[in-house]
Amino acid sequence: MKLTIDQPFDLSSSLESGQSHRWVKSDSWYIGVVLGNLVKIRQIEDKIEWHSAPSSEEDILPLLKDYFRLDDDLNKIYEEITQDDRVSEMVAKFPGLRLLRQDPWECTIAFICSANSNIPRIHRVIENLSNTFGTQLELDGHIRHSFPSPQELVVAGEQKLRELGLGFRAPYVDKATQLVNANQLDLQSLIQMPYELAKKCLMECPGIGPKIADCILVFSLEKMEAFPIDVWVRRALGDWYFPNQKTPSNQILQSWAQNYFGSYGGYAQQYLFHGRRLQK
Repeated sequence: MKLTIDQPFDLSSSLESGQSHRWVKSDSWYIGVVLGNLVKIRQIEDKIEWHSAPSSEEDILPLLKDYFRLDDDLNKIYEEITQDDRVSEMVAKFPGLRLLRQDPWECTIAFICSANSNIPRIHRVIENLSNTFGTQLELDGHIRHSFPSPQELVVAGEQKLRELGLGFRAPYVDKATQLVNANQLDLQSLIQMPYELAKKCLMECPGIGPKIADCILVFSLEKMEAFPIDVWVRRALGDWYFPNQKTPSNQILQSWAQNYFGSYGGYAQQYLFHGRRLQK
């Protein structure tokens, strides 16, 4: 099935910019798992083409529109964030890079696993969790597994999580899973909360600090003003906005960035992150 996109959209930049950890490229196709569906997708000019299982191509269309945030008016967002010259430069390099609207549960666990790690390792850990506790999916000869639900993952326990490569992150993932299962951490309810309150709730969970909380907020909980600061964003801000001086603390940088970039700071951050990481 094919869909014509009438706004800026770049599938490759969106899937390869460190937001999601379930996508693998095979020739011109990207193969990944979205909410229990194995999806094979590619872009040809202004069209995307996909296959899916177990849901049909027609049934999964609303999910894909939601996942790729096709309801975002990216041109309007560009009008705001490209008032900054550096972000404007990154938008010109990667036009159509979109934030992804991910499942809050999977996003939370993925970014807890991201602590002091790198993108390839995070990919491996998420695949290990899925292969061990998820449901097998098959499409065109490709076999993957769904990301385990809280109920499926809660049986793992800290030791098994360590065996799957989570290391010091294992107790944090185990605790977050227990909190979600006990309804002590209601991720969906955070969507309706103001940014600061939602961030405070997330940070009450062991293993979730300011950066991880902001990643969860912007990539799955509709908080476009969230501005995660990792090593690449810190370098981008230091090199491009605070040159020839000691880079301020992350707390100062975040306050400055949210005031400077405004309500679409999450989009600005993603362009800066992607551009600075590819400059390495």
